[in-house]
Amino acid sequence: MKQLKPIIWGIAIIALGVIFGGNALGLFNLDIFFDGWWTLFIIVPSVISLFTDKEKLSSLGFIATGVILLLAAQKVFTYEVAWQVILAVFLVIAGITLIIKTTFHNKNDAEVMKKVKEAEKDPSKMDSQVAIFSGSERAYKDEVFQGANLAAVFGGVDLNLKKAKFASDTVIKAFTLFGGINIVVPSNIKVKLKSGFIFGGFSDDRKNPTEDSKHTIYIDAAGGFGGITITDKDEK
Repeated sequence: MKQLKPIIWGIAIIALGVIFGGNALGLFNLDIFFDGWWTLFIIVPSVISLFTDKEKLSSLGFIATGVILLLAAQKVFTYEVAWQVILAVFLVIAGITLIIKTTFHNKNDAEVMKKVKEAEKDPSKMDSQVAIFSGSERAYKDEVFQGANLAAVFGGVDLNLKKAKFASDTVIKAFTLFGGINIVVPSNIKVKLKSGFIFGGFSDDRKNPTEDSKHTIYIDAAGGFGGITITDKDEK
């Protein structure tokens, strides 16, 4: 699935190039600048995400948004009605998401929450990174990692644990709202996750995640209109 997204984007870009080239050479006359053509910048990425990302409901919400705005541009109904319908769609999807996250929890969620509650008894051990309309970076180098509270609101947080030392199991609490959090973990550390997002998602991009490790990082991830990514590759 991770390789499918760039392939689909590549096909879409090639198709756009063929249309522009064909129009310029007079081979055909396809007008892509119809009323509401700009809604394709909402619809196309959302359709691609529907097939490549795990969070399907948020993709469906943005597809619906694009289609509703396209219909408004085509004067099927007014923009005032369109925004009311879009609000209704997002409220319904948000409600469904909350019900699913609350009802269909698993054993892994309970284990993570148990560790989170234990960590909250001594919060002084946990580092904090907060980015509000800004960015925050923290890289451990031969330091013992004992846990972290991460928050990104209209900003980004990067936590690099590639060279960190682990003396025990640890907890990371991560929250993002219209922002992003990137966590780099060593390939020999096990990760267990509990996540709850509304129009956002969690992505585990580790190439070879281990299931046999002495220590585990328990991640409690939540947010809206944002994303949290775990990787074992240090981009820098």
